[in-house]
Amino acid sequence: DPLAPLLAPFAAGGLHLKTRIFMAPMTRCCSPGGVPGTDVVAYYRRRAEHDVGLIVTEGTWIPHASASNEANAPDFFGDAALAGWQRVCDEVHAAGGKIVPQLWHVGLTLKPVLQNIYDEQHATRGIEPRHFGPSGIAGGFGYANEAGHRVMTQADIDAVVDAYAISAAHARRLGFDGVELHAAHGYLIDQFFWHETNRRSDVYGGSFANRARFGAEIVAEIRRRTAPEFPIIMRISQWKQHDFKAQVARDPADLEAWLAPLGDAGVDLFHCSQRRYWEPEFAGSDLNLAGGTRKVTGKPTITVGAVTLAKDLWETVAGDVSERHGVERLVAMLERGDFDLVAVGRALIADPDWIARMRTVVHRALTPYSVALLAELR
Repeated sequence: DPLAPLLAPFAAGGLHLKTRIFMAPMTRCCSPGGVPGTDVVAYYRRRAEHDVGLIVTEGTWIPHASASNEANAPDFFGDAALAGWQRVCDEVHAAGGKIVPQLWHVGLTLKPVLQNIYDEQHATRGIEPRHFGPSGIAGGFGYANEAGHRVMTQADIDAVVDAYAISAAHARRLGFDGVELHAAHGYLIDQFFWHETNRRSDVYGGSFANRARFGAEIVAEIRRRTAPEFPIIMRISQWKQHDFKAQVARDPADLEAWLAPLGDAGVDLFHCSQRRYWEPEFAGSDLNLAGGTRKVTGKPTITVGAVTLAKDLWETVAGDVSERHGVERLVAMLERGDFDLVAVGRALIADPDWIARMRTVVHRALTPYSVALLAELR
């Protein structure tokens, strides 16, 4: 069985999983008014029925006025949205799966990165326009925002920390198996991490430890309001939406300085986003970002990035179709101890039963991934 190492159980940081395969978070914008409906419930249940060890939901908005940049991405607050998420959680558990919501605040990334691939049904619903960031610099770009959106004050920072903790407490109350914080790709937490979008001169700017402080405060407050054993996952990346070569950390020493405060605050696992999981992160090492992170933090890590696909996300957004790519290199890296878990994204959109298809690929063809598949919840 080529997938055998990926189908081994995993336990750490309060998580007890039947396989090492994650469903990666993928924005779907199919929750009108921010409320996940029966189609969303069925979408997640189908993946749980096919041995995915842990499902990370699409990004969900925390209860803060400037968190959202997309009307039909789901909320993780409010009675209607939480009732929808309760149904999702219950159905995933009934199918034998586990699930965590990804909590999200875009900061000064004002438009959805995939805005041009959704149809006209995704209209606005009066989103509050007062967006802000650590230094008034557009997230993912690293240049001054001409719209003049303001720099976050301490009161703003405290309010966002509170909003993350409120949603995390909701997740625990509803029975979710933990939470993931979206701290990657140029969104708000990542805007604090990256020197190009964080030019602050107070305790939140300058050194790696200071730039990690905002994220660490969010993690610590979630830990305080949930439980010592409640799993907290943090998704990180070097690349930004419009700068694939961006680097928060230039070498392993930088990586350790950046991530150590987050681990100390209570992050249990780091979810390390790359465009292509097989690419080394730093010169002089064959470790990818997940491998480097595991080495410097001692925390379990999740790798992600074009798993079993020959083309990365941006190539398929541009219209390319991605055929199957083998798992041999992935499994070898896992068995070497580079990382602990593997997140699968677009391949699981194409095939909810991706695991079974991979195990019997001679008999059952994998569905080639194309952006057209995002038009429906398969």
